[in-house]
Amino acid sequence: MMRITLEHFVRTISELLGWLYFLCWSGSFYPQPLLNHRRRSTAGVSLDFSTINVLGFVCYTISTASFLFSPAIRAQYAARNPSAPEPAVRLNDFAYCLHAVLLSSLTYSMFFPRLWGFDRTVKQRSSTPIRGVWWGSLVGVAGSSILVLVARARAGGGILDNDGPTSFLNSHPERWDWIDVAYACGYVKLVITIIKYTPQAYINFQRKSTVAFSILQIQLDLLGGLFSNVQLILDSSLQGDWTGVTGNPVKFGLGNVTILFDIVFMVQHYWLYRGNDATSPSPLAGVDVDVDPILGRKSMDDFEEENGERRPLLSHANSRNSAPAHSGSGHGPAVRDEARRRATVEEVV
Repeated sequence: MMRITLEHFVRTISELLGWLYFLCWSGSFYPQPLLNHRRRSTAGVSLDFSTINVLGFVCYTISTASFLFSPAIRAQYAARNPSAPEPAVRLNDFAYCLHAVLLSSLTYSMFFPRLWGFDRTVKQRSSTPIRGVWWGSLVGVAGSSILVLVARARAGGGILDNDGPTSFLNSHPERWDWIDVAYACGYVKLVITIIKYTPQAYINFQRKSTVAFSILQIQLDLLGGLFSNVQLILDSSLQGDWTGVTGNPVKFGLGNVTILFDIVFMVQHYWLYRGNDATSPSPLAGVDVDVDPILGRKSMDDFEEENGERRPLLSHANSRNSAPAHSGSGHGPAVRDEARRRATVEEVV
């Protein structure tokens, strides 16, 4: 009786952790687009990050949905993991994936000025390596799908059925099957997660500031990674087998990679570049606002303001267009001419 009570308690904690990580990871998507909207700019935010982030979450959604809803793939998972036949995938995983696709797509759309009218860094575009990762990921998933089709054709069965002539695939789990495509989609997400944080960390390093990058999303991301890993460990302990972790390497890997890079960003924000936010970068040029990008020094307006010599906005124009005033008079020729014209008009009226 005590064992059953303890098991129920652990299951409850696992479900709670699952929804906590869902809330943290889902909440981490909001600070950056809100910051972009407040700044009316995407300067200082990595386009590479957003470009492959959308693809990563689309692939992760496909993988999660397959393990959660596909009877064929769940049967193939059980055949490959007989000691722990239940995939360690929960409904909160799928809910998180769908939400992530929507929010990451929204953030990516902010890099298009025609849609939002935001300022962005000049010639801001995705890099060649990131485009290579993007297309390479698609080729990898397509290649695994072709291998599955070939394996099923040799078995003499259909494309999707899991009975009849192709049922032997379950008894030969080493052969290629649709579960491998689901794994391929998951690995795409894992690889993208490893890669996507690097450009932003490099941008922070170049600018010596994290002012344009929301640290709140990193804090939520870190909590989500911790909750996700603890939930996975608890689920595996309930099954009495660690294949719940090894059978779901993507979720375990995502949690650890996320934690690692979150620590890097927090070190940058709170230690390496702390205090540099006062010289926040220009939303257009991605450089410090008090440094002229061409002259490499402070602008004249900033210099005059610091030394109490700030002049009116139109002082230069007035000095060029107005003639010197005559002695004994507080008005220049242009002012006197205007006064004479008004007097003439009044007399006529």
